[in-house]
Amino acid sequence: MKRLIEKGLMFGNLVHISSPALIERYNRALEHLSGKATQLNDFHVDISGFSPEVGEELGDPLYLNPNGVNRQFILLTTEQKRAPLLNVKFSTSRDILRQFIEDNESQLFALTATDAVAGELVNSVFKIRSARDLFDLKSVEVEADTVGGTLKTATQLANMVERFKTEEDAWFDDVLIADMIGAAKQTGDVTRNPVHLSQGTFEQGAFWTAHFGGMYLFTDLDHPAVIVSGEKPDDALPIKYVFDLSDRNRIAKFLDYNDLAEPIVKARGVDAAAILQQKMDFITIDTAANAGIDLSELGRSDMRRLARRHVDELPEVYHGLSQLMSWAKSGGSWPRISSDHPAYFYTLRAADTPHRDLVNMLLAELCPLDVRQLFICHKELFYRTYAHWPEVKKAFVADFLAQEYQVDKAGAREALFGHEPDMSGAEPERRDDLIDRVGPWGAVRRR
Repeated sequence: MKRLIEKGLMFGNLVHISSPALIERYNRALEHLSGKATQLNDFHVDISGFSPEVGEELGDPLYLNPNGVNRQFILLTTEQKRAPLLNVKFSTSRDILRQFIEDNESQLFALTATDAVAGELVNSVFKIRSARDLFDLKSVEVEADTVGGTLKTATQLANMVERFKTEEDAWFDDVLIADMIGAAKQTGDVTRNPVHLSQGTFEQGAFWTAHFGGMYLFTDLDHPAVIVSGEKPDDALPIKYVFDLSDRNRIAKFLDYNDLAEPIVKARGVDAAAILQQKMDFITIDTAANAGIDLSELGRSDMRRLARRHVDELPEVYHGLSQLMSWAKSGGSWPRISSDHPAYFYTLRAADTPHRDLVNMLLAELCPLDVRQLFICHKELFYRTYAHWPEVKKAFVADFLAQEYQVDKAGAREALFGHEPDMSGAEPERRDDLIDRVGPWGAVRRR
């Protein structure tokens, strides 16, 4: 992984903590949350305040995420909102943390000037014992305060001020006045500068979790389903349709009936041929790397020669994409690529829906040879698979991502996954009533 770290592809955009004052605040917060402390003189933190160096020092990569459910966080600066989230257990966690920081940025800026803000993403479940427990995670509530309890004290002071203004004999209550003065020394004048964080509740009707080998829960759709990366859970789940990654036809129908995906070649504002060519190049690289071919300093013509030389070794997914690219570039007969074809999911991208990122994450797992999409949409899986690649493939992919993706992340994401608004004004197509009778993906026994 050293190559990825050096190129900023792993642990990139972390916030460097080296100030003695910040380290002291971090330790106070860490002691407050977990009873632990670090002896390091400098380290890096992600958006939640998790540090890989501290995790290694403590021998606990989940020191801020006990049981992998209720993620705790330490905020030392609002700049953490730009950092990634490491050791992801739920796909929604980073978005919730970033939204919380952005919603309260001015207040957090003031609070972190003198103290760390510590908190937790609170679920209704403390520990996931079975897959059924995942269905109870319908919302996440953010709780936060400074280590010194500034917000709690501010609330108490505001209540005391209200008593002082409304109770008849409050002017003569020396204890109340003394308590108000003591609290104001910690919080300042809350009547002029209210100290308050918007600690909202975030709904999560669809999400990915790393628990049980990886699961995608789409529970808020017209046709809900769960898709598991490993084996289907033994315990019965409170949902009718449970698929694994081998259920290609049913996953394809699931995406279609919920309008979650669209063909790349029919997407608006997209250079479909270029995207398909890049996917084919990644497949060529994988084949050549497994054959022990040197992949250094490859150009466009070198890639074509590699493909021609190893045409008999290239998998069927390559040939399916090649036929589709030929249609996209020069027309001709439309290639029939059904969901049984290995290339099928490589031809799709997520439609413009609230579930776009989650669908692209699922598609990345279904298309592991497209290493660029895997890196962008499912970093946890990218890092796991990268560790088992031949060295020549590791070097090629790391160089490609550093030179072609890192230089313009926003532009690359827009070219691959961006959407223009649909201006057609057409009514959505009505589904056949057969769906209501047997379900959208055929007769699947209820688990």
